[in-house]
Amino acid sequence: MENLRATDPEIADAVRNETRRQGAQLELIASENFVSEAVLEALGTTFTNKYAEGYPGRRYYGGCEFADVAERLAIERVKKLFGCDHANVQPHSGAQANTSVYLATLKPGDGILGMNLSHGGHLTHGHPLNFSGKYFTVSAYGVRKEDERLDYDELARLANEKRPKMVVVGASAYPRQIDFARVRAAADQVGALVMADIAHIAGLVATGLHPSPVPHCQFVTSTTHKTLRGPRGGLAMSTAEWAKELDKAVFPGVQGGPLVHVIAAKAVAFAEALRPDFADYQRQVLSNAKVLAATLQGEGFRLVSGGTDNHLVLVDVFAKGVTGKVAEHALDKAGITVNKNTIPFDTNSPMVGSGIRLGTPALTTRGMKEAEMEQIGRFIARALAAVENETELSAVRRDVSTLCERFPLYAARLAAYERSLAAV
Repeated sequence: MENLRATDPEIADAVRNETRRQGAQLELIASENFVSEAVLEALGTTFTNKYAEGYPGRRYYGGCEFADVAERLAIERVKKLFGCDHANVQPHSGAQANTSVYLATLKPGDGILGMNLSHGGHLTHGHPLNFSGKYFTVSAYGVRKEDERLDYDELARLANEKRPKMVVVGASAYPRQIDFARVRAAADQVGALVMADIAHIAGLVATGLHPSPVPHCQFVTSTTHKTLRGPRGGLAMSTAEWAKELDKAVFPGVQGGPLVHVIAAKAVAFAEALRPDFADYQRQVLSNAKVLAATLQGEGFRLVSGGTDNHLVLVDVFAKGVTGKVAEHALDKAGITVNKNTIPFDTNSPMVGSGIRLGTPALTTRGMKEAEMEQIGRFIARALAAVENETELSAVRRDVSTLCERFPLYAARLAAYERSLAAV
């Protein structure tokens, strides 16, 4: 930090303040997590200097022998984690991983069948404002109104009616397990390919705590953060028959040079995910989510689908007369970080939303368990009962701060930042 502070004190302050913020607040955004110090170290290495267009053993630049080591390790570890035939670890994000699969398999105008964003899907699964909705003919399936669970019968009906070339399955705000075998059966009826986007549940899948899509899909994509607890980035997997087309779609199809320092950090995270204690961590993530859900239900909140099978909880705050936007703002004042979210059949706009999305991966990484989840559920209830009461929100924030102090985050890193500040 000494070099950064000497070169650019404004950025140094931003880094220090962000590290403080992460440790002083309760991070409940379901798509966020905290990487290990080892992952952070890999991200800050001299690999950031290296151009390595191409693939291990087939680069367009010289001097890639150690970049090849890092990428081969990342690939081998992904294949071991998920049991896939082929893996590409170069995508810069989950969105680019999805783009690569589309480019490998589809032509503009081809049909895709994806989950409605307002029902829990993702922008890249065919939303009209996203490239996937602009370049392909999209049909959307969703959840049943009566129980807010995926409507597999409707998915199969739409597949037969629309006859898409690809069925996309996966979600960004769906708290239940997904039946990948049933989706594949519907796709097979019309000869469609299947891509599973497991960005949110990858850590659960890797540890056998959620059924794997790998045996049922030609393509599986994911981010490398979220439950997988790696650096921000993406990956794409495929069956052997699609390996060559997938690799060509990633490079030179949608990307240039890979971020070798990020690939090295991905390899570190994959190695961590292969350890037995990572499965223990994922089990705790699930337990924490169930306890948080039960606590909120006990406080009178309605949960979308009635609960959770995975790491996230979708709360209908509008049932209590509060919009998702207002709830997010009030909770932020109370030191609790969440995101507003639409709920199925929402009557509010996406920028307002009727729900908030909560996730337990980040707080579980900090070491919090069931007792803390009960406490946090009560904090949320207190804050949402006082969205315009600054005094009460400040009181909740003090209680949040006390809890956070028991579970320090990046303490050594923060201490080093403070030492560098004192040395100026």
